[in-house]
Amino acid sequence: MMNQMMQLVKQLSGKFGGSSYAMLNQTDPGKMAYMRELQRELKKSDVLEAPLPELKVVVFDLETTGFFPYKGDRILSIGAVKMQGEKILDNETFYAPVRCETELPEEITHLTGLTHEELAEADSIHDVLKEFYQFVRTKPLVAHHASHEKQFMKHATWKSLRTSFQHRIMDTSFLTNIIEPEAKLVTLEDCCAHFGIEIDRRHHALHDAIAAARLWAEGIQSIQKLGFTNLKEVYAHLGTK
Repeated sequence: MMNQMMQLVKQLSGKFGGSSYAMLNQTDPGKMAYMRELQRELKKSDVLEAPLPELKVVVFDLETTGFFPYKGDRILSIGAVKMQGEKILDNETFYAPVRCETELPEEITHLTGLTHEELAEADSIHDVLKEFYQFVRTKPLVAHHASHEKQFMKHATWKSLRTSFQHRIMDTSFLTNIIEPEAKLVTLEDCCAHFGIEIDRRHHALHDAIAAARLWAEGIQSIQKLGFTNLKEVYAHLGTK
């Protein structure tokens, strides 16, 4: 079993410092027990019937080296903010760069502002994910273009923690498509411009997460005005279209 694990670690090493994706301390009983308990709580958690003003979510964003985690792209930073209903909890945020020991392409550095020095000194993906899940607990996740975040979280969680990604994750478009069905809003910039939401700093994980949270808040406000009281009703409405 140990030989198989070491072989897998070697296979996962890639051009962006795959060693930081290695399954560090995966046999630590305390850490594994925590993840198992979290997964048990997730199975019991049902947010669909929570009244919208009481709905607690974590809105998050990832900065990555590209779009394809299964082809070697990786997470560079995670930003997140907690919400209850339409209220953004400004004092409950999460931000962490992720260790990358290989120099980034110039275009990635220019886009994200992340430097080689910052990432070389950052915590491993193993430690960052562990802290992120401690921050999130069993709350559902929200992201803009959530399919991108979901595939990276599934890939990184399995590789670094050796457990599956089980959190419910919702896209901001889940609500904007109801309140503005004809607008054809796609990018975060387009959505925020449409609703008059300011983005403090684009392509920074925490600032993008806060902008997405403002967009989610706009959606929660608007669907309540349309008569929806919980997410279950929203899903039922979308299922009839």
